Amino acid sequence: MTGRAARAILAVVMLTIAARAEELVPEPSGYRTEDYRSPVPDTLAGGRVLSTREAEAIWRAKSGAFIDVLPRPPKPPNLTAGPVRRDKPRFNIPGSMWLPDTGYGELATTTEDYLRQGLLRASGGNRASLIVVYCQADCWMSWNAAKRALSFGYSNVAWYPDGTDGWERASLPTAEAQPEPGPAEPRTK
Repeated sequence: MTGRAARAILAVVMLTIAARAEELVPEPSGYRTEDYRSPVPDTLAGGRVLSTREAEAIWRAKSGAFIDVLPRPPKPPNLTAGPVRRDKPRFNIPGSMWLPDTGYGELATTTEDYLRQGLLRASGGNRASLIVVYCQADCWMSWNAAKRALSFGYSNVAWYPDGTDGWERASLPTAEAQPEPGPAEPRTK
C-alpha cells in the first residue's frame, strides 16, 4: 500500500468517526423539557437500553412490566360541550400499561403521583421488578419516564428507545390500548 492510499483510508476513517461523534446525543443531567421528538441518547445512566430483539424476548417471557408513556392528544381549546370527541386509538405492545403524559420533563404533582401509582401496580410493589419504559422512536418522553422511575427507587429499569415504531418495523403484534385510570387530565406544570 502506498503512502497516498494509506492517507486516503485514514482520512475516510477519521471522517466516519467524526460523523458518528456528531450523531451521539449526550444524556442531560436533568430531564428533557422541550423538543421531545428528536434524537435521543444511546444510554440511560442507572438503567439498561434495549434493542427490539431484547424487548421482544422480555415480552415473550413475560419477565417485565411494559410501560407506555405516549401522551394523549390535547383537547382542542375551542371544543364546545356538544360534540363527542374521540381520540385516535393508541396501539402499543400487548399487555402494556399506558400511563399517558408521564414523560414530560416537568410534571404536575398529580401526574407524578399517577406515574408512581402506575409503576407500583405494574411492579406489584417490588421495586426490583423489571420495568420496561417506551414510547415511540426518537421520543424523549420514554427517556424521561425511565429516568424518573430510577429516581423513585426502581432498580431494574430498562428503556426501549425504538418504542412502538421499532416494534412495528419488526412486524411484532400490537393491541389497542386504553389509558390507566388516574387523574382526569394528567398535565405538565
